[in-house]
Amino acid sequence: MNNQSGQGADWEKSVNNDPAPAKTRRLVSITEAAKINSVTRQAIYVAIKQNKLKAFKDAARWMIDLDDLENYRRQKYSRTKSMFNGELLFDNDKGFFSVNQIAKHLDVPAQKIYYATRVGLLKASRRGAAWVVHKNDVEEYKRNYLDKNGSQDQVM
Repeated sequence: MNNQSGQGADWEKSVNNDPAPAKTRRLVSITEAAKINSVTRQAIYVAIKQNKLKAFKDAARWMIDLDDLENYRRQKYSRTKSMFNGELLFDNDKGFFSVNQIAKHLDVPAQKIYYATRVGLLKASRRGAAWVVHKNDVEEYKRNYLDKNGSQDQVM
Protein backbone atom coordinates (compact mmCIF):
# COMPACT_ATOMS: atom_id res chain seq x y z
CA MET A 1 0.00 0.00 0.00
CA ASN A 2 2.78 2.41 0.77
CA ASN A 3 4.16 1.87 -2.73
CA GLN A 4 0.79 2.69 -4.32
CA SER A 5 0.27 5.82 -2.26
CA GLY A 6 3.75 7.01 -3.24
CA GLN A 7 2.91 6.56 -6.92
CA GLY A 8 -0.36 8.46 -6.43
CA ALA A 9 1.47 11.42 -4.90
CA ASP A 10 3.90 11.54 -7.85
CA TRP A 11 0.99 11.41 -10.31
CA GLU A 12 -0.83 14.24 -8.51
CA LYS A 13 2.32 16.39 -8.53
CA SER A 14 2.77 15.97 -12.28
CA VAL A 15 -0.88 16.83 -13.00
CA ASN A 16 -1.21 20.00 -10.90
CA ASN A 17 -0.18 22.91 -13.16
CA ASP A 18 3.17 21.28 -13.95
CA PRO A 19 2.91 19.31 -17.20
CA ALA A 20 6.63 18.37 -17.39
CA PRO A 21 8.78 16.98 -14.62
CA ALA A 22 10.93 19.58 -12.86
CA LYS A 23 14.15 17.86 -13.99
CA THR A 24 13.42 18.49 -17.70
CA ARG A 25 12.13 22.03 -17.26
CA ARG A 26 14.37 25.05 -16.97
CA LEU A 27 12.63 27.17 -14.34
CA VAL A 28 13.36 30.69 -13.09
CA SER A 29 11.82 32.90 -10.44
CA ILE A 30 10.17 36.28 -11.07
CA THR A 31 13.40 38.02 -10.04
CA GLU A 32 15.48 35.99 -12.49
CA ALA A 33 12.90 36.48 -15.27
CA ALA A 34 12.99 40.24 -14.65
CA LYS A 35 16.78 40.28 -14.96
CA ILE A 36 16.67 38.23 -18.16
CA ASN A 37 14.09 40.58 -19.73
CA SER A 38 15.66 43.78 -18.31
CA VAL A 39 12.39 44.81 -16.66
CA THR A 40 11.14 45.13 -13.10
CA ARG A 41 9.79 42.27 -11.03
CA GLN A 42 6.47 44.11 -11.03
CA ALA A 43 6.32 43.99 -14.85
CA ILE A 44 6.77 40.21 -14.80
CA TYR A 45 4.17 39.83 -12.04
CA VAL A 46 1.65 41.94 -13.99
CA ALA A 47 2.26 39.85 -17.13
CA ILE A 48 1.52 36.70 -15.10
CA LYS A 49 -1.67 38.17 -13.59
CA GLN A 50 -2.88 39.29 -17.03
CA ASN A 51 -2.27 35.76 -18.36
CA LYS A 52 0.29 37.06 -20.84
CA LEU A 53 3.05 34.98 -19.26
CA LYS A 54 2.60 31.39 -18.15
CA ALA A 55 3.79 30.61 -14.62
CA PHE A 56 2.93 28.37 -11.69
CA LYS A 57 3.29 28.73 -7.98
CA ASP A 58 5.77 26.33 -6.37
CA ALA A 59 5.17 26.55 -2.61
CA ALA A 60 5.37 30.33 -2.08
CA ARG A 61 7.25 31.38 -5.25
CA TRP A 62 6.13 31.92 -8.82
CA MET A 63 8.17 29.83 -11.25
CA ILE A 64 8.46 30.47 -14.97
CA ASP A 65 9.67 28.07 -17.63
CA LEU A 66 12.38 29.66 -19.80
CA ASP A 67 10.54 28.50 -22.94
CA ASP A 68 7.41 30.35 -21.78
CA LEU A 69 9.52 33.42 -21.02
CA GLU A 70 10.96 33.31 -24.55
CA ASN A 71 7.43 33.00 -26.05
CA TYR A 72 6.30 35.97 -23.97
CA ARG A 73 9.26 38.03 -25.16
CA ARG A 74 8.51 37.23 -28.81
CA GLN A 75 4.80 38.07 -28.50
CA LYS A 76 5.21 41.11 -26.27
CA TYR A 77 3.76 44.40 -27.54
CA SER A 78 6.15 46.41 -29.61
CA ARG A 79 5.42 49.77 -31.17
CA THR A 80 7.33 48.68 -34.28
CA LYS A 81 4.67 45.99 -34.89
CA SER A 82 1.72 48.38 -34.47
CA MET A 83 -0.93 48.36 -37.18
CA PHE A 84 -3.21 51.13 -38.44
CA ASN A 85 -6.02 50.33 -40.90
CA GLY A 86 -4.46 46.93 -41.60
CA GLU A 87 -0.99 48.28 -42.44
CA LEU A 88 2.20 48.55 -40.44
CA LEU A 89 2.31 51.94 -38.75
CA PHE A 90 6.08 52.37 -39.03
CA ASP A 91 6.93 50.47 -42.20
CA ASN A 92 10.62 51.29 -42.56
CA ASP A 93 10.79 49.45 -45.90
CA LYS A 94 8.26 51.93 -47.33
CA GLY A 95 10.03 54.88 -45.68
CA PHE A 96 7.73 55.50 -42.69
CA PHE A 97 9.40 56.10 -39.31
CA SER A 98 8.43 57.04 -35.77
CA VAL A 99 9.51 60.25 -34.10
CA ASN A 100 11.89 58.30 -31.84
CA GLN A 101 13.46 56.53 -34.82
CA ILE A 102 13.98 59.87 -36.58
CA ALA A 103 15.45 61.45 -33.44
CA LYS A 104 17.89 58.57 -33.05
CA HIS A 105 18.85 58.74 -36.74
CA LEU A 106 19.46 62.51 -36.61
CA ASP A 107 21.09 62.31 -33.16
CA VAL A 108 18.74 64.91 -31.67
CA PRO A 109 16.25 64.72 -28.79
CA ALA A 110 12.77 63.43 -29.64
CA GLN A 111 11.29 66.68 -28.29
CA LYS A 112 13.11 68.58 -31.05
CA ILE A 113 11.37 66.41 -33.65
CA TYR A 114 7.97 66.88 -31.98
CA TYR A 115 8.58 70.65 -31.91
CA ALA A 116 9.58 70.66 -35.59
CA THR A 117 6.34 68.88 -36.52
CA ARG A 118 4.27 71.22 -34.36
CA VAL A 119 5.69 74.44 -35.88
CA GLY A 120 5.66 73.06 -39.43
CA LEU A 121 9.40 72.60 -40.03
CA LEU A 122 8.97 68.85 -40.46
CA LYS A 123 6.01 67.26 -42.24
CA ALA A 124 4.42 64.41 -40.32
CA SER A 125 1.04 62.74 -40.30
CA ARG A 126 -1.02 61.49 -37.41
CA ARG A 127 -2.12 57.86 -37.60
CA GLY A 128 -4.16 56.96 -34.57
CA ALA A 129 -2.13 57.99 -31.54
CA ALA A 130 1.23 58.10 -33.35
CA TRP A 131 3.10 60.59 -35.49
CA VAL A 132 4.52 59.06 -38.66
CA VAL A 133 7.28 60.74 -40.67
CA HIS A 134 8.33 59.81 -44.19
CA LYS A 135 12.06 59.58 -44.94
CA ASN A 136 11.80 62.16 -47.78
CA ASP A 137 10.40 64.69 -45.30
CA VAL A 138 13.24 63.91 -42.90
CA GLU A 139 15.84 64.55 -45.61
CA GLU A 140 14.14 67.84 -46.49
CA TYR A 141 14.05 68.87 -42.81
CA LYS A 142 17.70 67.93 -42.42
CA ARG A 143 18.72 69.88 -45.55
CA ASN A 144 16.61 72.99 -44.86
CA TYR A 145 16.88 73.25 -41.10
CA LEU A 146 19.46 71.08 -39.39
CA ASP A 147 22.29 71.56 -41.90
CA LYS A 148 21.74 75.35 -41.94
CA ASN A 149 21.78 75.55 -38.14
CA GLY A 150 24.88 73.37 -38.00
CA SER A 151 26.77 75.58 -40.49
CA GLN A 152 25.75 78.76 -38.62
CA ASP A 153 27.00 77.27 -35.36
CA GLN A 154 30.35 76.52 -36.99
CA VAL A 155 30.73 80.08 -38.34
CA MET A 156 30.19 81.66 -34.95
